[in-house]
Amino acid sequence: MQLPSRVGKYELQEFLGGGMSHVYRAQDTVLGRTVAVKILTDQGCADAEAKARFLQEARLASGISHENIISVYDFGEEQGKPYIVMEFLRGESLREALRNGRAGDARNRLLLAVQTAKALDYIHQKKIIHRDIKPENLQVDQSGRIKLMDFGIAKSEGMQLTRAGFTLGTPYYMAPEQVLGQQVTPAVDVYAFGILLFEMLTGLKPINGESIDKIFNQILYEPLNLDPLRQAGVAEPVVQIVARCTAKKPQDRYAKLWDVALDIERFLGLTPTAPRPATGTASMAAAPAGPAVPSAAYTTPAPVRPAPVVDESLPAFVRALPLPLQSQTGLMILVAVAVLLLILILYALLSLVA
Repeated sequence: MQLPSRVGKYELQEFLGGGMSHVYRAQDTVLGRTVAVKILTDQGCADAEAKARFLQEARLASGISHENIISVYDFGEEQGKPYIVMEFLRGESLREALRNGRAGDARNRLLLAVQTAKALDYIHQKKIIHRDIKPENLQVDQSGRIKLMDFGIAKSEGMQLTRAGFTLGTPYYMAPEQVLGQQVTPAVDVYAFGILLFEMLTGLKPINGESIDKIFNQILYEPLNLDPLRQAGVAEPVVQIVARCTAKKPQDRYAKLWDVALDIERFLGLTPTAPRPATGTASMAAAPAGPAVPSAAYTTPAPVRPAPVVDESLPAFVRALPLPLQSQTGLMILVAVAVLLLILILYALLSLVA
């Protein structure tokens, strides 16, 4: 596609990458803010299931509002191609942050893990299972905040996909039941989080192999080797958190990632967070009490919590408005109210003249 180009009210300015769908940095010509526009390719449109997953991603992500999850502003279709308009994130993937040493020390990595666990717990309360947790699908923004991305193969309760379960997801992070193509539950995200936490703390993948068959054999039958965690100096309570998340049987794992976040916070000696926030849906069954996790290591000071990020790409007069009005819908309401007041004033003046 030759740039710049237009999709609806969005001017595409830079190609950012992609496979079955292409992602562009774009400008919202109405609000004047920078956004990311994800467009399904011709090849993707020709694949009925790829198109169904893309539309499912739009529907799922548009109903989510959480500080650690990428925001979806809009979605639609242009010349037969569906597109999704998302928050434009400045920063780097967690994979790049880990590779370049910008994820911080062990304590800071645990704090990033807490944010990730809470984001996943939030979507689980929304009856959504991500199914593709990996460092590439987590972005670390310029303020050091994690953003969960890419709901391309996420599954909502009651949704069915025609392909076998083991073909969806990145093999290294897949739970045993996912490999077997069995019914997936939030437990697959708990398992993937455990594998992710292992990798965040050691820089190594706990699952490896030269072929899919060898990888799947390790996932299904071989106990997870926790020695690299201990060799990296990870305290035993955290090692046990990883062990419990990655148990072979779903019922042996944490039932809620919120409880994982609390156990990590207790280990870090942080003040317990507020009770698990409601999202308007029924909560999952309570998990058994977690292991005692005293604070015994990683004594570096906790980083200052970042202030709310202001979208500097918005015009100054828009940023001056209250947050609820800093959207297309909010501005439309504001304009409508102003027009109504103007009409009432004109009517009053005409009545006085008459």
